[in-house]
Amino acid sequence: MRKIVLLFILFSPTLFAQQKEDERLYFSEALYKHLPKYEQKAKQAYRYRDYERAEELFDSLVNFSLSGSYMNNFKFRSLKKKEVSLYDFEKPVYLITYASWCIPGKGEIPALNKMAEKYHDKIDFIVLYWDDPKIVRKKAKEFSDHINVVYVDESKNSGGFVVKQLKHSLGLPTCFLLDKEKRIEDIRRNPSSTYASSKEESFNRNFRAIEEGISTHLIPDNDRMDLAENSIAE
Repeated sequence: MRKIVLLFILFSPTLFAQQKEDERLYFSEALYKHLPKYEQKAKQAYRYRDYERAEELFDSLVNFSLSGSYMNNFKFRSLKKKEVSLYDFEKPVYLITYASWCIPGKGEIPALNKMAEKYHDKIDFIVLYWDDPKIVRKKAKEFSDHINVVYVDESKNSGGFVVKQLKHSLGLPTCFLLDKEKRIEDIRRNPSSTYASSKEESFNRNFRAIEEGISTHLIPDNDRMDLAENSIAE
């Protein structure tokens, strides 16, 4: 009897940890549960060109249904065509989904590059393209070496699950802010830039938006003071 009790004491922390992990709500599950209702309301809002309502619906979906869930361990390909898993990245993740036909706003990529150069020691920056690898390699030249560029090639009939979840569910470009456990802290859409905006104005707008997201969701409290002091110094 004592041996049984001792074994339970030794192994129960592991069992409880496994049980806790199994109880996680994953992004794919949250989408399955809440996306249909959102899409129905969003389509109606866009039909009547009520863009403010559509934005409110997206924010509500993120804040009340998707934030707090855990991103699935999706598989991508590196520029060397090697399989890469999301969970291979051990730091908090700043993930943006793109496609070659998406035209970034003025200053958008330079702002992202600047942030990656500044915070790559604390955060893994990932740009995910839905494209042919040849196209992705050309696009990758626009990004800092501190940004991990990965892709999913739909023409190869692979990665159907990740495509459905990350591309066709919320559209693109979309930004996912994940803590180091891959828990979703926030999901955002990049700030829009008008044709009248200068490259400098667009850069500043995107830089502020990225930094606000990072400082609010991805940087531990004890590091925020250092970031604030560095920003003031700059």
